[in-house]
Amino acid sequence: MLSRSDEWSYRIPFALQWMWPVPIAVGVFLAPESPWWLVRKGRNEEAGKSLLRLTRKNDPNFNVERTVAMMIHTNEMEKNVSQGTSYLDCFRGTNLRRTEISCLVWAIQVLCGTGLMTYSTYFYKQAGLPTKQSFNLTLAQYGLGIIGTLGSWFLLTRFGRRTMYLGGLVILDILLMAIGFISIAPASNSRASWAIGSLLLVFIFVYDTTIGPVTYSLVSEIPSTRLRSKAIVCARNLYIFCSIINGVITPYMLNPTAWNWRAKTGFFWAGSCSLCLVWAYFRLPEPKGRTYGEIDDLFERRIPARKFKETKTNLFEGPIDVYDEDKATVEMLETTS
Repeated sequence: MLSRSDEWSYRIPFALQWMWPVPIAVGVFLAPESPWWLVRKGRNEEAGKSLLRLTRKNDPNFNVERTVAMMIHTNEMEKNVSQGTSYLDCFRGTNLRRTEISCLVWAIQVLCGTGLMTYSTYFYKQAGLPTKQSFNLTLAQYGLGIIGTLGSWFLLTRFGRRTMYLGGLVILDILLMAIGFISIAPASNSRASWAIGSLLLVFIFVYDTTIGPVTYSLVSEIPSTRLRSKAIVCARNLYIFCSIINGVITPYMLNPTAWNWRAKTGFFWAGSCSLCLVWAYFRLPEPKGRTYGEIDDLFERRIPARKFKETKTNLFEGPIDVYDEDKATVEMLETTS
């Protein structure tokens, strides 16, 4: 639609958005129910069937009975710590820390400078590139985003979430500072404009390899299983709130008839990204390789974020009365421990 100047230049792209609800609705309808939700409802047999749909067939390392038993045990541990499952419980006791982490991890997706990605075509134009080339770079941006996201699948199996998150913030901060300093060059310098455009492409690739996808792992792993859905709702609401602010101030920053920061906007977001990095270093734990029960134990013992990875846990130190009615589960848990 780049070359069109009539109303269909925006009507057609808007109309194309309506093709997505149908496949999404079909996917949601066919998706298996959450095993954790089924366990909380006491439907353990259905939880086992759902787990089998979510795991690879003939996996020698997977035992559905033991997995369900561990889920039951984790659920009872969380009930012993806190019986509530309301939104208020997200801000009580150790759950307050977990909600804080989930919320800020998601908010950092906006606060680390992704506003430049959202308005990338306009940003390229204000950096001095022609309209057509600005649009072409935006298309390249989305292609790099796909490659970065696919690459993150493999990186997540080798590196921890905390490692990828902190590493991503460090690189993004450096790139934003570089964009800001290059923008000091005269507007007539076309090489500087292309350098800014290239750095933003690298920025997008790094973001979609680290901060972007890792966030979705963290917001689902950090909250307790009984409060996960509510904690995710709180986190998403904060993300949307930050996105609204970002959507308001970024056009002012870039627009030559407003604040006229243009590519110097990189300095602002570099400062914001630095603050995010400091918070993540001191507050973001490493959940990789931990069961939900182990994560509960670490939060309950108030282990500092930087010591999560090496701290040992013991989930079977105390008895849980609920298993008195289920001897088979008791035996399974004893065998596992």
